[in-house]
Amino acid sequence: MQVLFYDIETAPNLSYVWGHYEQNVVAHEREWYVMCVSYKWEHEKRSKVVSLPQFDRYGKDPEDDFEVTKATWNLFDQADIVIAHNGDKFDNRKMNARFLAHGLGPPSPYQTVDTLKVARKYFSFNSNRLGDLGAHLGLGGKEHTGGFELWAGCMRGEEAAWRKMVKYARRDVDLLEKVYIALRPWMTNHPSRLMDGIRGCPTCGEDALVRRGFRTTQAMTYARYRCSACGAYCRGRTAVPDAPRPDVVP
Repeated sequence: MQVLFYDIETAPNLSYVWGHYEQNVVAHEREWYVMCVSYKWEHEKRSKVVSLPQFDRYGKDPEDDFEVTKATWNLFDQADIVIAHNGDKFDNRKMNARFLAHGLGPPSPYQTVDTLKVARKYFSFNSNRLGDLGAHLGLGGKEHTGGFELWAGCMRGEEAAWRKMVKYARRDVDLLEKVYIALRPWMTNHPSRLMDGIRGCPTCGEDALVRRGFRTTQAMTYARYRCSACGAYCRGRTAVPDAPRPDVVP
């Protein structure tokens, strides 16, 4: 099963306004575009970045994100599970917008894991930002960017800014994977990692299940297992005949 971690960086919209605070847009000059996409396949050791300057189109139009978008479409088309922080609300929808704009159509279906949603659902952290979660969990923080000037430098075509942006983007996706692994045992609705006929942990896919009592529903009792690889719990697929039920008094 192909599991993809990814994160995107976009350029801002360019518009005219009359002032600095809570202003209406007088005229809209240019739409946002994708500057770079960092990604890592679960089975690979190193993260990678696809950025605008890597392609020949950049010399003619530095805002043409077709090649970056197409490369991301190819990644999505291979993926069974796509993992991102705030991915369901931001990254995935942003990329869908660029797929549509460039006439690419939808990639093959995939399931998603949004680590921001997981953090909000199961925990009460002071902050659910990726960098703050990484720091709080002792996994490291995000690369310091220096603020919007880094984005502005990239939009001006500065090579030093692009090198720093790539480093920042790679650090983001590396941290994303670490945060995901830390949160994963708590995800009761994690997409199943098991393909047809394969036995093992549905959360991580490893064949490392250890029997840990029973799981009882209103109708049936099942064997309960804990994965010694990822720490997640699951139940057996078939009911256990004559298993003890805690709601039945002898």
